[in-house]
Amino acid sequence: MHLFRFLILALLLSLISACSLLPEQIDKTKGWSASKFYSEAKSAMMDGDYDGAIEYYEGLEARYPFGRYATQAQLDIIYAHYKNSEPDSAIAAAERFIRLHPQNPYVDYAYYLKGLANFNRNHSITTRFIPTDSSQRDAGAALTSFSDFAELVRRFPESKYASDARQRMIYLRNNLAKYQIHVARYYMRRGAYLAAANRANRVVANFQRTSVVDEALQIMVDAYTRLGLKNLAADAERVLALNRQNGLFAEEQDEESLSERIWESLGLDKE
Repeated sequence: MHLFRFLILALLLSLISACSLLPEQIDKTKGWSASKFYSEAKSAMMDGDYDGAIEYYEGLEARYPFGRYATQAQLDIIYAHYKNSEPDSAIAAAERFIRLHPQNPYVDYAYYLKGLANFNRNHSITTRFIPTDSSQRDAGAALTSFSDFAELVRRFPESKYASDARQRMIYLRNNLAKYQIHVARYYMRRGAYLAAANRANRVVANFQRTSVVDEALQIMVDAYTRLGLKNLAADAERVLALNRQNGLFAEEQDEESLSERIWESLGLDKE
């Protein structure tokens, strides 16, 4: 009986000892320096192991919250989340970096990645292989991305990312205009001619330098004619003729005011 109790006690002690050693066996990063964390994170990034990189970046900041490695990790983790198809986490990390380091010489990169995360939000793996019309997708992410890039260009016009941001803004603006046309066509099919005319009018008023202005004016002519609004139809037809003859151009606007007008034209609250 005493021998049995002794064996039970020995077994319990061995289990307790094993449990006490378990954390040390699992945590291979114990004793790592900040530079070790960072080099391992960079290595994981190069290998495409974004989950591993994120884990190392988070571990670095948890153990070494101050210093250049921690700051760099806060910036690099934005890209890791972006590459890992985690737009919400990438945006949250970008906003955190911007809030904590507004004067950092690389803060423009955080703004740029924030815009990219929204820019690619609607691009799933399927859309990479199956061509789709991106202008028919929800305009919310496109609007937010446009605003992000506009803020980057406004704050850092000389940034090396500003040129690419401007090109993406042109692309987004064209898609936003096309989105309005898709909605206007839908209203025309449903017989909601006034709603269709209003959508088309938004394109004419706010997206002058896009390829769909001509179609927007055609929709306005058709919609007003069906509504029996002959004067408005004639006005739209006159503008359409002038547009085809000379082109329809608007005065140059800066990116910030253009962004505001686009949000207002779509009836959405920027906040």
